[in-house]
Amino acid sequence: MDEEEEAWEEDEEVLDNATHCPACDEMQGHKILREKPVGTGADFKVQCDTCNHVHTVEFRPPAPVKIPFILTDGPHSERIVLVMDADEEFHLNDVFEENEKLWRVHQLEDADGKHHESGYATNIVRITAIRTDMVRVKLTLTRGEDSQPDVILVSQETTFTASNLIEHKGETWRIRAIHTGAGRTLRGTVQAPDIKRMYLHEPPNEEHFAPRTPRERRQAWKEGKLGFNPNPIRPKEHVKKGVNPNTSSKRKQKKPRR
Repeated sequence: MDEEEEAWEEDEEVLDNATHCPACDEMQGHKILREKPVGTGADFKVQCDTCNHVHTVEFRPPAPVKIPFILTDGPHSERIVLVMDADEEFHLNDVFEENEKLWRVHQLEDADGKHHESGYATNIVRITAIRTDMVRVKLTLTRGEDSQPDVILVSQETTFTASNLIEHKGETWRIRAIHTGAGRTLRGTVQAPDIKRMYLHEPPNEEHFAPRTPRERRQAWKEGKLGFNPNPIRPKEHVKKGVNPNTSSKRKQKKPRR
């Protein structure tokens, strides 16, 4: 804040019940002497703080306006009509609550079909809003050779990390990749509103784990994937003919000559 703004704030005078005084012919503060309800408004008998002139101020709120709203939640849209004050002003990206959900103003349309960045209720004939508290994330679920699409609904603060495990419809899946529109990530973390599609693969089922090599078998035994087996046996296809895997590593002892 510069010196000129600071000086302006110091000189600024706050007026109570400020309104135009016909005697002073300018805005002045007033005391309210009497209030008389009239319809949805009121008549105020006031006295000027500067010249003590007494006059009546009529307050009549503008008639309410009915505005159609198109509320879009993913692929579903519904039309509702809300009653607004005529002097209500709307702006693009304004967020409001309706039916216990949050919505963001996406389009403001006038009677000529033109779109505006802002406008008063009297000039707006249609408002389009998009749900903003929840985000729809598209999925591709791959199980073996089969893939199928799906969608999940999450809060906009939700993040997903590629390669992590997630629960979906009672099953565990691994996030294989996340597509953001600019490309795919195999390791990064992405916020839900920035995700175009998420690719899920079924993780290996340990109950049907089948090691492909002796090394995988030994490691699986150490991790308990093969159940209780204190002496893991190598598969027959990995054992050479005529060789006992239990004694192949032992040296043969020579028998003493008689």
